[in-house]
Amino acid sequence: MTSEQLPHRRLNRLTGEWVLVSPQRMKRPWQGERKAAAETERPSHDPACYLCPGNERMGGTRNPAYSGTHVFPNDFPALLAEEAGENAGSLLRQEPARGEARVICYSPDHSSTLARMDDAARQSVIENWCAQSAELGKRWAHVEIFENKGAMMGASSPHPHGQVWASDFVPTIVEREDRHQRHYAGEQGSTLLADVLAAEIEARERVVAEDENWIAIVPYWAAWPFETLVLPRKKIARLEDLTESEKSSLAALLGKLLHAYDALFDTDFPYSMGWHGAPHALGEDNDHWWLHAHFYPPLLRSAEIRKHMVGFELLGEVQRDLTPEAAAARLRELVQ
Repeated sequence: MTSEQLPHRRLNRLTGEWVLVSPQRMKRPWQGERKAAAETERPSHDPACYLCPGNERMGGTRNPAYSGTHVFPNDFPALLAEEAGENAGSLLRQEPARGEARVICYSPDHSSTLARMDDAARQSVIENWCAQSAELGKRWAHVEIFENKGAMMGASSPHPHGQVWASDFVPTIVEREDRHQRHYAGEQGSTLLADVLAAEIEARERVVAEDENWIAIVPYWAAWPFETLVLPRKKIARLEDLTESEKSSLAALLGKLLHAYDALFDTDFPYSMGWHGAPHALGEDNDHWWLHAHFYPPLLRSAEIRKHMVGFELLGEVQRDLTPEAAAARLRELVQ
């Protein structure tokens, strides 16, 4: 075996965690069964859907007859404005966690997805992401914008939608990314993701899609089979800092990436995705930050077979067989 075919570990520079890569377990770039998921056609309006225009939500609130994106307070928020008690001196420690949560309906069309929308509709969603980050960032420490797509990823409704959770604390993973980016900047005198971007552009082997403003890669340290990282080509700290041109080209690039996902197993590809920008608690102390989006799709071998984080991955560290380079090549072939 060549060195590339032997087991090795890769360091996730953003989190400091290691990923075990075992390429010798794959005799070819892809193996195993391939069968399409059994899918049903969805109507453009579902009278039973609590996210469709005009329908009643839990608690009696009725959605307006919206025609574009629609934002409303989450009826079952994970964060509230009320403050819980604290027991900082206890072994079993707790501290207050305050915030607010919102739902973003991407489209009135119940059958649509972010992948199926045209660029103009996707740009409208992006405009909304930026507006939510700017507004909520004025009063909360961090604004997490994310989407869980598909029942496999725990989405409570197939209607195209995402969520916004704003908190008075910086969540653990974001805090970890902040710490590692800050440390790298202090040690190297440069921005971590700028250096990663330059290395990926030079190597080319993990690039999936790109344009003049954005690039999508399977990161060198990817944990999920077809995980991708979407990065701006220039330093941008937060979503609200994007120009109109950058929003427009992001809409087009996301269309290419998401179409490739759907084409991979000929299915409505599930995923969890989210934006990481500089926490608003940092104020202007964010020179080490580079805006990016994580896409974590679970499918491994077919439309119905997913990767589960079990065994060694739960008890030791993340492990993958399919190399990030092979995954990127598969996705790159499907980009249109």
